[in-house]
Amino acid sequence: MDVNAAVAALAAIAGVCTGVIAMLAFRWSERDQARPTRTSLHTDAVLPPGVDTVLSVLRSSAVVLDESDSVVKASSAAYALGLVRGGKLAVEPMLHMARDTRRDGEIRQVELDLPRRGTGRGEALAVSARVAPLGSRLVLLLVEDLTEARRIEAVRRDFVANVSHELKTPTGALSLLSEAVMDASDDPEAVTRFAGRMQIEATRLTNLVQELIDLSRVQNDDPLEDAEPVRVDELVAEAIDRSRHTASTKQITMAAGGTADLYVWGNRGQLAAALGNLVENAVNYSPARTRVGIAGRRIAAPGGDLIEIAVTDQGIGISEKDRERIFERFYRVDPARSRATGGTGLGLAIVKHVAASHGGEVTVWSSEGQGSTFTLRLPEAGAVRDRALAGRGPVTVDEDEDVPYETFSSAVPQSHVIVPAPEVLP
Repeated sequence: MDVNAAVAALAAIAGVCTGVIAMLAFRWSERDQARPTRTSLHTDAVLPPGVDTVLSVLRSSAVVLDESDSVVKASSAAYALGLVRGGKLAVEPMLHMARDTRRDGEIRQVELDLPRRGTGRGEALAVSARVAPLGSRLVLLLVEDLTEARRIEAVRRDFVANVSHELKTPTGALSLLSEAVMDASDDPEAVTRFAGRMQIEATRLTNLVQELIDLSRVQNDDPLEDAEPVRVDELVAEAIDRSRHTASTKQITMAAGGTADLYVWGNRGQLAAALGNLVENAVNYSPARTRVGIAGRRIAAPGGDLIEIAVTDQGIGISEKDRERIFERFYRVDPARSRATGGTGLGLAIVKHVAASHGGEVTVWSSEGQGSTFTLRLPEAGAVRDRALAGRGPVTVDEDEDVPYETFSSAVPQSHVIVPAPEVLP
């Protein structure tokens, strides 16, 4: 009997303890749920009403700091720039600005160069940081990325400097030559020689001004406003006409070929200028008694067929380090040779802009001492191509075959040198 009573007493005590523990756990759970967490402290509840919405639509990177310099709110752009790491502001100068603004309430702004995250190349990230108080306890930091704006400004400065230099050279030469003509007024032979030099410099100046105008036009004009179906055969014929005299002087054979009845959609004048520049460069930088080939073909692409026009020469070629920069304005592989040929350094820049504005691209393959191949790829005028294939005239060949001499000659004036399509170097 005593044993049973003891067991009952122990069971009662255990039940009471279990109930007490359960009650304490329930109360502790309620208190834990009511206690503000770290997340709830750093959400919209601590921000003034409407601030979170405003920050989400700002173009600048936004960071809100509390009185302990902890990040209360940060935009995704702030994380992308590497401004916030581990819940803290990672840029020391900005952190000092935030503390000073919290202390005296003054708005501060500064421009900084920050290391670019993840590149390992020491490239600087130019930013503008502005710090302002937000309420009584918070500080708002707005950071704007100025890297692209700085790059564009540097390009503009370089362009102005290059234009000034390029204009100064022929104008200075004209001034000196005119003085020489005046001093040699009693020497007809010297006058003739100096006058010839003046004509050369005047021509160079005229070409430079014209190419500056052309470059400005292709950069500012929308080629689709005056777009039309343009036949590639006609563009090739115009390009050959443009360089025929120079090629004849150097005994360079210009060979046109490829697939017939190709059409591109765009501004005829700009496309003719772009292809003309490529052919002119090929002739100017080729040795005498060599060959320049122009070939067109259709290639398949995910977004629709492209028309590829390749200009191949047997010239001096382009080194690997220069190939990366040849499409920059005023960049010359060989400045002395460019001046001898009358080059301005703008021709390939115009080609690049024309190709890009027409939804295409221009690429280059080159090997020093062997020659170069510049390839212009442009979207095909699809509807025009279908109509041309349905009702074309005397040129009747398979659209995927190279055009032989007898057939292609009917599409290009007989004054041009026409041979089977040249082999386009890889």
